[in-house]
Amino acid sequence: MSNQPVYDLMHVDSDKRPFSIHNTGNLKFPLLISIPHAGRVYPREIMENLAVPAAHLLRLEDRYVDRLANRAIAEGFPAIIAHRPRAWVDLNRNRAEIDADMVVGLSSSELPMPSRKVRGGLGVIPSRLHGVGNLWRKKWQWADISFRLASDHEPYHSGITEILEQMRLKFGGAILLDLHSMPPLGPEHDNVDIVIGDRFGRSAGSRFSELAVSFLQHFGVKTRLNHPYAGGYILERHSKVERDIHALQLEVDRSFYLDAALREPSDQASVMADHILNLAKRLVNQIENQFLLAAE
Repeated sequence: MSNQPVYDLMHVDSDKRPFSIHNTGNLKFPLLISIPHAGRVYPREIMENLAVPAAHLLRLEDRYVDRLANRAIAEGFPAIIAHRPRAWVDLNRNRAEIDADMVVGLSSSELPMPSRKVRGGLGVIPSRLHGVGNLWRKKWQWADISFRLASDHEPYHSGITEILEQMRLKFGGAILLDLHSMPPLGPEHDNVDIVIGDRFGRSAGSRFSELAVSFLQHFGVKTRLNHPYAGGYILERHSKVERDIHALQLEVDRSFYLDAALREPSDQASVMADHILNLAKRLVNQIENQFLLAAE
């Protein structure tokens, strides 16, 4: 384990923007990269209310997975990247997935039945971590939670919706590539490097998910479809296969591109960034060819 102080690994209030958007002024490609969990800008409210050592929050991050999109962004691919961390708000959860027990001013009767994620402490506002316990010293006020949903969660999703619709109007369709990272799966999962998720065929045509798996495997990347990660709320909300808006989730093994402590990028990060860029190009070719055939 690295001896680097955890506060050197986080940035507190250094950027007020909840997220940034890239390459959407003059769309060149019908593919949008979404990165909802790589945020490293920790609002002070989070740090001041922690009931556990700050290092535990790193478990919630898709640590530096945004770096894997740098080459695709440099080539002109559109991207939307969250800056605030998952500990602040989880953009890959429905806004109603709230643990009412950690909120003052909100009754469980006002919420749907808790999902498995909420019961496990990983709702839209994480409440606890396995093996660690409750994250927060004091309960959050409902006004605080409402603010996060209004300022971060809904604008992020509205941005995705708007960009995908612009792509559909310009190119005839679009594809969303939702980029995440995962802990090493280990030998019980054949040491898989990447898991492609398409919600078991519900969020994307099989030609896209099958292309992604075969393309990565061709380059020696151990790739699996839907197991154990099939895709979450972002795919559920934004895929519209019947309107030719497709969505895939990519979960990249952190040990593939981070150091042994899983904290800083390794030399292999550039290799994975090339894979992401080239995969994006192949998916674009696939979707453009589909529209050309449909027009003939």
